[in-house]
Amino acid sequence: MSHAHTLAKGKHASHSRRCLIGLPFSQVEVDPSRIALIFYCLGALDILGAIESQSSEIDRETWRDWLWEQHISGIHGAGFRPSPFITPEDYNGDLSEYDTPHLVMTYTALLCLAMLRDDFSKLDRPGLLRFLRSCQQEDGSFSALPTGGESDLRMLYCAFAISSFLDDWSGIDVDRAIAYIQRCYSYEGGYGQTPSGEALGGTSYCAIAALHMAPDTPASPRDARLTGVQRARTVRWLVQNQTDSGGFSGRTGKIADACYCFWCGAALDILGEGHLVDERALADFLSQCQFKYGGLAKAPGEKPGPDMFYVGLVWG
Repeated sequence: MSHAHTLAKGKHASHSRRCLIGLPFSQVEVDPSRIALIFYCLGALDILGAIESQSSEIDRETWRDWLWEQHISGIHGAGFRPSPFITPEDYNGDLSEYDTPHLVMTYTALLCLAMLRDDFSKLDRPGLLRFLRSCQQEDGSFSALPTGGESDLRMLYCAFAISSFLDDWSGIDVDRAIAYIQRCYSYEGGYGQTPSGEALGGTSYCAIAALHMAPDTPASPRDARLTGVQRARTVRWLVQNQTDSGGFSGRTGKIADACYCFWCGAALDILGEGHLVDERALADFLSQCQFKYGGLAKAPGEKPGPDMFYVGLVWG
């Protein structure tokens, strides 16, 4: 980030550290997503090269231990639960249908442990593959939980990322999943969250990244997953989402939002068209989203959040 503004790295690192220590009472409703919040904070510190300067070895060991406490195994396989928010004080270790692994939290937990330089010796790999199988639906999509929940491109992306992380794709039906992605393609060139849905910047990134990650199969070689016309339409839609403010909008006709600077910009980068982004204008927009005490807001003048800060910082 350059030009007229600079990235306030010190303030942003301190902000991420403060969010790791604790959030205000007003944020209590996000406790069921605690692992994701930890991921955003650690991810920001990692990008800033500040994990070690903002934490001690005891801190990092404590964080690793807490993450592994969320690693659970059961009839649906193994993965990570969002947090112990529904664990009663007299918990005896028995799992219930309300305390199951969560696909998004498993994805973010693995990334957190990687950033904390864990050796993954405690990871139940066969159980994790079984968990992925239990989340895949008949239409090729993935649900957040083995027992149901949201089922769309976001969950599919997490399943693909986990498979790529493990370097083992035996836990999913790749061809069925790719067919689902292709059904989410919109006439605009982006991808909807589900088939026939409106094109969205975030789910377009999920789709493009997933198509890029998945290995070649006889039925779905990489080069055949997007036709030339589809690719051109996708690139055009993504580029058009960069607004006059320099930031990217997530949908046609909407105002710019810091998180979409990553989702749309990264999607273009995967497609080999990152040079089409006006980086100078984008840097100016993101710099205006910086909060004076650290953190990044979705738009200039608004309050920052850990999630917005991470995705904005990744591209910025």
